[in-house]
Amino acid sequence: MRKLRIIKMIALGIIVAFQVSEVNAQLSDSQRFEALKNLDIYNSVFKEMLLNYVDTLDSEKITQTNIASMLKRLDPYSEYIPEEDLSDYKFLTTGEYGGIGSVITSKKGRIIVVDPYEGMPAAKAGLRPGDEILSIDGVSVQEQTTSFASERLRGPANTSVKLQVLKVGESAPKEIVLQRQHIQIDPVIYYGVLQDRIGYICLSGFTTHSAQSVKAALTDLMKRSSIRALILDVRDNGGGLMEECLEILNFFVPKGELLLSLKGKVSSMDRTYRATQAAIAPDLPMAVLVNHNSASASEILAGAIQDLDRGVIVGTRTYGKGLVQSTFPIPYDGKLKITTAKYYIPSGRSIQAIDYARRDDDGRVSYIPDSLTSVFYTAKGRPVRDGGGILPDSIVEEPKLPNLIYYLEVNDLFFDFVVQWRTRHPKIASLSDFVVTDMTYNEFAEFVKSKDFTYDRQSEKAMKTLKEIMQLENYWDTASAEFQALENKLKPDLDRDLNLYKAEIAHYLGLQIMKQYYYAKGQQVFDLKRDPVVEKALEVLSVIK
Repeated sequence: MRKLRIIKMIALGIIVAFQVSEVNAQLSDSQRFEALKNLDIYNSVFKEMLLNYVDTLDSEKITQTNIASMLKRLDPYSEYIPEEDLSDYKFLTTGEYGGIGSVITSKKGRIIVVDPYEGMPAAKAGLRPGDEILSIDGVSVQEQTTSFASERLRGPANTSVKLQVLKVGESAPKEIVLQRQHIQIDPVIYYGVLQDRIGYICLSGFTTHSAQSVKAALTDLMKRSSIRALILDVRDNGGGLMEECLEILNFFVPKGELLLSLKGKVSSMDRTYRATQAAIAPDLPMAVLVNHNSASASEILAGAIQDLDRGVIVGTRTYGKGLVQSTFPIPYDGKLKITTAKYYIPSGRSIQAIDYARRDDDGRVSYIPDSLTSVFYTAKGRPVRDGGGILPDSIVEEPKLPNLIYYLEVNDLFFDFVVQWRTRHPKIASLSDFVVTDMTYNEFAEFVKSKDFTYDRQSEKAMKTLKEIMQLENYWDTASAEFQALENKLKPDLDRDLNLYKAEIAHYLGLQIMKQYYYAKGQQVFDLKRDPVVEKALEVLSVIK
């Protein structure tokens, strides 16, 4: 699953779920005067611009651009959310919406089904990856954007939507009527027992009901499988609702234990959170898996487990986001999400890695240098440092993907091949037994070679720029031979690279195939077959009896 995210970045953030009442910031007289003066100046400039500028101006667009620019100067997490974007914001924080339960995309003017969710209306109606949606409730979506189609697919639960669909391998469109329902994406992608009665739970985000899903998985693993240890995987988990994270922590630490502290500019934002319930598994040995994309709530969870010496952290250093956002109501049904506090894990340290308050002349920010970080201590006296995310107890780097896989993905060659391959293979081996055979891999290689496909374009661009500079500075005549030799060495060789990176490409291809047959769960199971971080966690936990 992590490998599928080489293009996308998961949204990083931790959101306080309660509404914050209006607070007097107790500005001094001079601060209040400066604020009012500059607001007056801005209003006057805005008015004169709208009244007198030679062209008609879009006041809404100007206002939203100015607000976005102002908030961007603060940090990447403060943002204005207009009314029309609130449904997307709600989905990010809750994992819920009303619709048919499928990811779609626009491809060459066609609206294509990419990822129907298991058990949801789209999947139940037989929609598969690669199917084209031609119209929604009689409105054509050809040559339209993904947003245009998504708005029409979403709607209140228990309402119907009529689609005209051209299915893969068929020549005539079909009409399908689906009943929208309340879609809730389960943040527990997969759970099961790996080996030696060691359980595994993969958590993709801290949305509404995350704690409930983790609790159900944990309880099932303890009762049905009698697990003796647990791996909790929060790699590529960008965070979410803090309350869900704290509830999950409480499953593993006893009542009364300090979990988290918040400290803000306004004292009313200060909070101290402790475990409030009896733990479900207070003595279960555990490992938490993290990587650079584990952020915010994921870092609270991993950091608290580390600070309390409750388990071992395995993987790579986390993102380093120790900032808390709160939402405030804005006129005309908008929301303002701004950073209002910093959080501190049980040892007292902050894991915030970037100092957004200090910028250079170009507006850039930098990471906090090691020389400015401080040492803190875990419950058992182990030294840990602040200012740089969570450094795992056992560092294991994930294998780097060859550039070829990136270009194959962005050109949709994996997706297009699997869509066609599935028409010839209506069934495949079981979830645990499936492998990518040499025959399947060779079919994929021939498919790629049949396309007008180029890659390693960055080196090609760099060489072109270098050649122009050499000619400009009169080095070309004396160094052209060396340049040509280097250019020949850097020229991609598709046959060579498809053979050289066969193992990596075959694994990535397997992930795409499993996604189309067994959904996200299938991808996760397949990915676990080639995962050095999980292997290390199993090794660490195997010695604990």
